[in-house]
Amino acid sequence: MNQRTPVRLPLALWAGVTALLLVAPTLVVIPLSFTERRSFSFPIEGWSLQWYERFFTDPRWYGALGTSIAVAIGAALVATVAGTLAAIALDRARLRYGWLIRALLLLPVVVPQIVAAVAIFGTYLGWGISGTPLGLLLAHIVLAIPFVVIPVSTALQSFDPTLERAAAVLGAGGWGRFWQVQLPLISPGVITGFVFAFVTSLDEVVIAYFLQTPTLRSLPVQMYSSVTVETDPTIAVASSLMLVFSTIVILLPRFFAARRRRLLKAKETP
Repeated sequence: MNQRTPVRLPLALWAGVTALLLVAPTLVVIPLSFTERRSFSFPIEGWSLQWYERFFTDPRWYGALGTSIAVAIGAALVATVAGTLAAIALDRARLRYGWLIRALLLLPVVVPQIVAAVAIFGTYLGWGISGTPLGLLLAHIVLAIPFVVIPVSTALQSFDPTLERAAAVLGAGGWGRFWQVQLPLISPGVITGFVFAFVTSLDEVVIAYFLQTPTLRSLPVQMYSSVTVETDPTIAVASSLMLVFSTIVILLPRFFAARRRRLLKAKETP
């Protein structure tokens, strides 16, 4: 233990400094949302809640927030189901060209978003769903599926198939083996995929910008439009809310997982 300490201490310090450099700039946004001035001056000279009041009373802002949350939840749910089933199918089928199918599923991560946005916009014009909630939802689903396939595929690599065979010997059917054996064991990967899909959809701006209409606009698009047109501290409020909301969504699964481990240890302790 003492031999590891000289090595672990510098690594811990380096990790702490790196985390501070990544997090510190985002934390400046929260105090800026409470400024009383119509400028992004820091440090804050006066405090006010006027920009929060404007955010929750201006239909452009709270309407965009509602659109983003609704689309993110819908996209994350559909992408989680589709991505989980796709990962399981690729793991079980052992197809000769399975690597090609997997590459196609992960293509939205590789292709630049501006290229994907132009392609989706052109396709939607032909389909007649450009500027519709359905079109925006489908685009976010396509973008989110790779973020589900990756963690679920990783979880499947550590799954022991003999457990399924044992359940089959005991009389469990296909769905029974999936719901009672496989899904509980790969659930950390599924939950991780859902969180990544939700956060990715909530933060997406490029594709949403191409598909926006005066009545259909996500919060990131509203933030981008606001910062390019005028200096409006309301954008700091939107940024703070997205930061807090995304952090809660990411940390909640870890909290429940840690709590579950503590309960299991407490039960195992005589």
